[in-house]
Amino acid sequence: MSLLVCKNLSFAYDGMTVVHNLNFKVEQGDYLCIVGENGAGKSTLIKGLLQLKKPSAGSITMGEGLKASEIGYLPQQTQIQKDFPASVREVVMSGFLGAHGLSPFYSASEKEEAMRHMEALEITDLSRRCYRDLSGGQQQRVLLARALCATRKLILLDEPASGLDPVVTRSLYDVVERINKKTGITVIMVSHDIPAAMEYASKILHLGSDRQLYFGSMDNYRHSAAYHSFLGGSAVHIWKHDGKLRSPQKKEQAGD
Repeated sequence: MSLLVCKNLSFAYDGMTVVHNLNFKVEQGDYLCIVGENGAGKSTLIKGLLQLKKPSAGSITMGEGLKASEIGYLPQQTQIQKDFPASVREVVMSGFLGAHGLSPFYSASEKEEAMRHMEALEITDLSRRCYRDLSGGQQQRVLLARALCATRKLILLDEPASGLDPVVTRSLYDVVERINKKTGITVIMVSHDIPAAMEYASKILHLGSDRQLYFGSMDNYRHSAAYHSFLGGSAVHIWKHDGKLRSPQKKEQAGD
């Protein structure tokens, strides 16, 4: 069974539909990027997947034993959140709270797991630092470690590179890709960075202002009407791991 199945899914605010008739499925281990113009309902869809927003029509079905409370979530940060006066370790450990109910105590195994995630994200040396004193890139790594503490199956990331410089953005995308490939954790990421999405994602969901424009593999997306109408096709370039800027056509010719 698929990890997530969305069928004829719509969301509305004050009677006005903002996400209309979405149909897509996510399998275990997928890396799905949700792209589209501003106002297309990308963040609304994420709230729906987290069961923070009730659909106005259609359904979301979770499989593989997945529960909404077990989804790791890295939201867009507000300024208040960026100034949160807690230590890095406290922020990371808070990822376990969704499964704790009323209990405020962490087990030894949870403490060990949090340390493993901090080591993987190279933030163990920051564990005693105050979260609000960190750089934007460091804060995102902390929040990613927190999200990993909440799940073993699925993480949702809402514009995780927003406000970060290109070098830090590249590093963050590389970390997310490594998590996906090495742990098998499914990734769903909202992004306005379509070139990066095409480099990292296995699947693309492209939302228009009033309908779903595309859902399918990243490879097929490059040849879709949604891609060509939104980005002008060959005018788009993709940053590769070797630091060189290549067009999709050159990428294919080079056999990458």
